[in-house]
Parts: sequence; C-alpha cells; structure tokens
Amino acid sequence: MSRVQLALNVNDLDEAITFYSKLFHTEPAKIRPGYANFAVAEPPLKLVLLENPGHGGSINHLGIEVEDVDIVDAEQNRLAAAGLASVDERGTTCCYAKQDKFWVQGAPNGEQWEVYTVLDDSQTFGCGPSDGAACSSAPSEDGTVCCGADS
Repeated sequence: MSRVQLALNVNDLDEAITFYSKLFHTEPAKIRPGYANFAVAEPPLKLVLLENPGHGGSINHLGIEVEDVDIVDAEQNRLAAAGLASVDERGTTCCYAKQDKFWVQGAPNGEQWEVYTVLDDSQTFGCGPSDGAACSSAPSEDGTVCCGADS
C-alpha cells in the first residue's frame, strides 16, 4: 500500500497530537522527543508532526511512502524517464526510521518531496547514511529538518 506523507511543523507537539488524534480518530504510531507520526488508515495518510516553535502550521516536507525498495527504485526510474532529477539517500536514518529513499528535484514552488520505504525503526532521529554521521535533530532557521533534501 502506498500513501501520501504530510510532514507538518507544529509549535506544540502535545497540542498537535491531541488535535490530530481527534481529527483522524487514531492514536500516533510513534512518539519521540519533538516528533510524532500517525499511520492513518482512512484516508491513507502518513502524518508526521515535527515540533518547530515559530514555524507551526507550515509544511516541512511531503512524501510518498511505498511498501519496499523495488517500488522506490521503480518510481525513481519512472520520474527520471519523465525528466525529473532526484537525490538518492539509501540506508539513511531519518525521522526515527532507517529508510531507502530519494528526493525529487525541481518542484515548481520549492516544496520538498521524498519517495521512501521504511526498512526498520530507529531510536535516533538521524540525518544521513547509517555510517554514524552526527547532526542535530533541531530544525534549521527556515524550518527544514536535517533529513530534508537541503542537508
């Protein structure tokens, strides 16, 4: 099953969790410091909340979560054939999960889109290849997080 991911910056994580739990009638699938995600069944949605005071209500990034690496590869090939460039991130740790993904380049308004699959859970926020690269999980001044396409 594929589903759209919407990653939102929120001012207060606890307040946002309460609101979105009511809105989608479901509890978060994962809660970590400054981070929560919901696996909403209907409509199919991966909702990610990133605590980022002062940037609440803005989009952090968008994504398409797919079932496995084969689909990640197929989508990357399909988009390349359509003329869209991408930045590969394989074996990366991002948003408390080990992932294989790529970031689509050239969105008309600068929005960040990722196509990814979750390989495993992680106890760390992460920010890059699983080679132990260190970074802060704090968002940058423009509200992006270290696992975004600008890293």
